[in-house]
Formats: sequence, structure tokens, C-alpha cells
Amino acid sequence: MSAIVEEVSLIKSLKKYFGFGGFKGRQQQIIESLLNGKDTLVIMPTGGGKSLCYQLPAIISGGTAIIISPLIALMKNQVDLVRSYSNNDEIAHFMNSSLNKTQLKKVKEDLVNGATKLLYVAPETLTKQENIDFFKELEISFVAVDEAHCISEWGHDFRPEYRRIKIMIQQIDDTIPIIALTATATPKVRYDISKTLQLEEPDVYIDSFNRDNLFYEVVPKGGKENAFKTIVKFIQNYKNEAGIIYCLNRKTTEELAEVLQINGINARAYHAGMESKVRTATQDAFIMEGAKVIVATIAFGMGIDKPDVRFVIHYDIPKSLENYYQETGRAGRDGLPAHCLALFGYKDIEKLEKLMRDKPVAEREVGAQHIMEVVGYAETAECRRKFLLHYFGEDYDAKDCNCMCDNCKTPKEKLEGKEDILLALKAIKSLDENFKLHYIVNLVTGSNAQEILAFKHNKNQYFGKGKDNDKNYWNSIIRQAILNNFLIKEIENYGILKLTDNGHAFIKKPRSVKLAINHEYGRGEDPGSISMKGGALDNILFKMLKDMRKQVAKENSVPPFVVFQDPSLEDMATQYPINLKEFANITGVSSGKANRYGKKFAELIKKYVEENEIERPEDFVVKSVVSKSKLKVYIITNIDKKIPLPTIADNKNLSLKDLYTEIETIVASGTKVNIDYYINEVLDEWQQEEIYDYFKEAESDSLEDGLAELGSDEFELEDILLMRVKFMSEMAN
Repeated sequence: MSAIVEEVSLIKSLKKYFGFGGFKGRQQQIIESLLNGKDTLVIMPTGGGKSLCYQLPAIISGGTAIIISPLIALMKNQVDLVRSYSNNDEIAHFMNSSLNKTQLKKVKEDLVNGATKLLYVAPETLTKQENIDFFKELEISFVAVDEAHCISEWGHDFRPEYRRIKIMIQQIDDTIPIIALTATATPKVRYDISKTLQLEEPDVYIDSFNRDNLFYEVVPKGGKENAFKTIVKFIQNYKNEAGIIYCLNRKTTEELAEVLQINGINARAYHAGMESKVRTATQDAFIMEGAKVIVATIAFGMGIDKPDVRFVIHYDIPKSLENYYQETGRAGRDGLPAHCLALFGYKDIEKLEKLMRDKPVAEREVGAQHIMEVVGYAETAECRRKFLLHYFGEDYDAKDCNCMCDNCKTPKEKLEGKEDILLALKAIKSLDENFKLHYIVNLVTGSNAQEILAFKHNKNQYFGKGKDNDKNYWNSIIRQAILNNFLIKEIENYGILKLTDNGHAFIKKPRSVKLAINHEYGRGEDPGSISMKGGALDNILFKMLKDMRKQVAKENSVPPFVVFQDPSLEDMATQYPINLKEFANITGVSSGKANRYGKKFAELIKKYVEENEIERPEDFVVKSVVSKSKLKVYIITNIDKKIPLPTIADNKNLSLKDLYTEIETIVASGTKVNIDYYINEVLDEWQQEEIYDYFKEAESDSLEDGLAELGSDEFELEDILLMRVKFMSEMAN
């Protein structure tokens, strides 16, 4: 009974102080852990509601909670947020170097009087003995360490002063419970947090790192001009949508923002070298939609809660996967689809390595490991989501990606990897599992690297056994052995490869493993085609193409939408294809459809381009046919087997309507499907004829128009959708 009463009490408090009717995820369990005096470690991705996990218990507990936060700007935002839910400002304060003597005196008075429930401090504040002595006189409910990854040298924002937090807490009161929170922490970083803060048998809560609404993509960067052009084209698909572009240096932010502005994109630069007023004005303009795109260094974004960011672009590859995850995590917080595009070139890696040269040896080693993981992510041909989540210690099945990364959307051919994985595992075992990935690659490829010779491993039985393949190949093999849980990277000595139980079992009984070899980016590469093509829509040409479509439809006695649908015409009016080879790569245009209907359209576009002296994109890429996703292959195969459509939908956790839409997409790409076996089961012959005849005469393919014409008494929207699939399959292909 008491547990139920406690739960009701917490929900009442939540409603009273924050206005929410229920907790999100495992917030309630975390709060209960803290209220019970337990040390608690919380790993919760951005947007999961971390702050509430210490704000509510602070308010309903006796005394004051000390919240340790790394940035003054973050403290101010958090204090303002807590105050916005309360009738009095005294409920939350911050204590840092930005306060004058009068302000500091007021803060201390409110603390002594018991009016303040949350006090935000920087770790530096705790280093002053006078502050520690002052806190000793207060009733401290608990200490919350926010952005706890700053504790670890392996975290992406290492702050040495964070490592002294426990010592300072002990001076105040060694019995105070601690809650440590962060959005991004690998198993190694989690280990460091627990060890450094000396958390006693902590309750650990780790939420999924998966952001299933984000599409991850990496494309070759090329030179600056090509990279700028790629970004301009990409953003023109997101007219009037909010986005963030991250660059490594200040000069690039300004240059790129200027290029975007010239191209009609409402963009502004943001970096730490600007005056504070300018930075604040830029940030406010972005939040209030006065600026749509911000081109920024990594200084931008912390503490900003803008839910409708539709894309995040990395012009420069970030220095760690933690940075990448945190920065891409600023997209799509409203749960709607968002695109994360990274431009990758090896020159960026060389820049990052140069920046590490003057660092202490230990910091260089950590930095090198981070850079290796970033390169591994960029080069992988496996599911990017799986790679990313695996890095944070989360198991993930790539089939759940639903083509929400470039590698799953356009998969590379997979090869049999059994023998080579076996060789790699045996080589690692022969070295007593004491070396890192690059060393194993050097060993099996027969490299006479200095360290190989120093250990006399050129005498090892596996030295040079894999020399028929290059280092990129063996990097792929070993990284995918990690992803398949045959290997792990040791936590204490990060990067050292150790065999798992699965790895030992594989050596005893090898089995088939299909894998894709990493992407290899050329040194002088041009950007490849990205998943959402760019370019500004030419409205005059678009209207001419619609008129041409009407004429061609009349000549062929088919409705206009059978010839080409609007998205195809829009793509033509963006890309200006002037021959059938280019034409066959327009959205929704198969080679068969291009040959059947495309000639007159290509001639029209060519004439229009010449008469108006239009400079077509010099880098117009004729794309190869996109490989069918696993889902589409599954649907086509099962339709061929005449499996009932509801069964296909259930097996893939799709609604029937969503399955119909997927089949329509397949048909639009030029593939014929025969679903008569199912239509004959659900629709009478007269219903089929009536809908089919309607589409023969219809001006548009609108389902709503069809339902209005045919009548909702006899037909449902799904009936019309189903027959539209049949009609388009037979008439358009």
C-alpha cells in the first residue's frame, strides 16, 4: 500500500510543481532511487527529461540540492526554467563568477533562509574553501552532477576539475547521495564516472540511444567549392526549414553562411569569436525563426531546446562520436523526420590529428582513439545506427533501422566473411589479446611496422596471412567482428581487443557471416549523390512540363498522372535532364517509363535550357539504380508467392495502409506487381471495374477525389488505394 501511496504522491507533486500528468520513461524510478538515498547514474539521451530527475526531488526534499553544471549559460537557462514553474524566484539560484557582491549576498541569504531548493554551481565554485565552509552549514539534500561525462578523459568534454568533485563533496558531508547524469556515455565513460565519483552500489538507468526519426548519411566531401555546392543543393530541399551546420573553424562558418545567403537561404554564422551581443542575437533569431540556418562551430547548440530542427550537417567531421551524437541529437526533437548529413574527407582527419600534436601524450592517445572511431563510422558499409548504438554499448538489430541510414537505404553487396573473421580472431588470440585494431591489421597484412618488428611478431604464425587484401578490408573485418559481438574493446585499457564468449565459440565452430566491405573515400573525391537531391524548382519549366504531360497523356489515352507524377516533374524542373540516360534517374522514372514517355520531355527541357541560357549543374550525377531495400525485396518476393497482404503487413509490423503505400513506391520505381490474387478476395468484380474505369478518365490520382466521385456508401479509401496500385502497375509500367 505504501508504494502505491508514494507513487500517487510523486505524480501529485509532478502535477503541482511542473504541470505534467505523468512521468516519461523511467523518470519515476530514478526519482525514487534518489529519494531513497541511493547513489544513481543516469544515461538519458537529449530530450529524455534528465533535468526533471533532480529538479522534482530537490523541490520536494528538505534542504537544498547542489547541481554541478559545466557552463554558465546552461546554469542560467536551467534556473530560468525552474523559476518559470514557480511563484518565487528564490526557489533556484546559480553561484558562479558572473555574480557581483550584492547578487552573491542575496543568493546566500536565500540559502540560509531555506528558500532555495536548487543551487547551480560550477565545479570551480566548490574548489574555494570559503564556499565549502558555507555549504557545511546548510542542509544539503543531494548533489547532482550534470554533464557527468566531463569527468572522464574519454568523454568528449573532459574537464579536469570534474575529477575533484568527490573530494569536495566529502569535505561538505560524505553521506550526501549523488546522482550523475549525462546524455552521451560509452561503457568506458560510465565506468570512469562511477569510479571517480565513488558511487556506492549505484542504481544505473540507461535509456536507449536510438533516435529512430533521424536519417544518418555520410557523403564524400571533396574540395571546398564542391562541398559548399553539395550543402546548397541539399538545403534547397528544405526551404523555410530550420537547420544547423557545424564547421571546425570560425572562418569557414562565415564563408559558408555568405554562400548560403547568396543562394537565397536565410543563414547566419555563429562562433565564439563574435561579440556576446551578436551571438545572443543570432541564437535568439534562430529560436524565434528570424534565421533558418545557423552555420556554427561546436560552441552553438548547448542548452537550446528548438524542437523543429529538420537537418544537421557536419561540414567538418567531428572529433569524436560523442560530439557527433550530441550535435545530430539537436535535430528532430519533435519526433518528426530529420536528416543528419556528414561530409567526410581524409583531409579533415589530418586536421584533427594536427590539432592533437601539442597535447600531452595521454590526451593524444585518447584523441587518436576517438578519431579512429569517427573514421570507422564514416567508412562503415553496415547500418550506421547499429554502429553508433554499439559504440554506446547498446545492442541493436540493423533490420530495425527501416532504411533510416544511407547504408541500409542503398546497401552494398555482402561477401562471405567466415574464413577472414576466423583468421582475425585467431591472430588476436595468438597475441594473448593484448593489442589494438590497427596492430592486428598490420600483423595480418604483413606490415613491417616498427612496433611489429620490436615485438618480433613478424615471426608470428599469422603474420602476412591476409596480405592478399588491403588494410581497409581488414579494418572492415575486425570492426564487423566487434559489431557481431565476437570481440569487445577492453574498458580499463580502452581499444585493446578481447575475444567474447561468442568469439571463442566461433573459433571452435565457425559459421557463415555475410558482411559488407567499408567505403573507401578517395583523396580527391567529388561529393556523391545524396539521398535528397537539391536545386531550386524552376516554376516556369514546371508549368510547361505539366502542359506537356497533358498532351502526352491525351496522345496515349491515359490519365496525366500515369505519364509522370508531380514529384517527377518537380525533379525534372530542378535537375534539367536533357537526354534519356539522365532522365531515367529522375525520381519515380524507371528506364522503361523514360523510354516510353520521356523523349518529348527531354526535348522540351533541352530547348528551354538553351533558349534561356540556363547553366545546368556541372556536377549533375547520373545515379546508378538504387538497390532495393530488404523491405521492398521482402514485399515483392511474398507477392510473387501470393501471400495475403495482411500477412505480409503483420510480419513486418506495418499497417495495411502503410503496406499499400510501400507497394505503390515499388510500382512508381518501375517494378510491376500483380496483386490480383488479393484484390479478387476483397473486392467484387463490379467494384474493381468501377474504380479502374474511374482512374482511366481521372485528371488526378487523388484518393479523396476518387472517393467523392465513386461514393463512400459503396467504397472505402483503402479500396481505391488498392486499385490505384493495380492501375499504375498495369498502365504506367
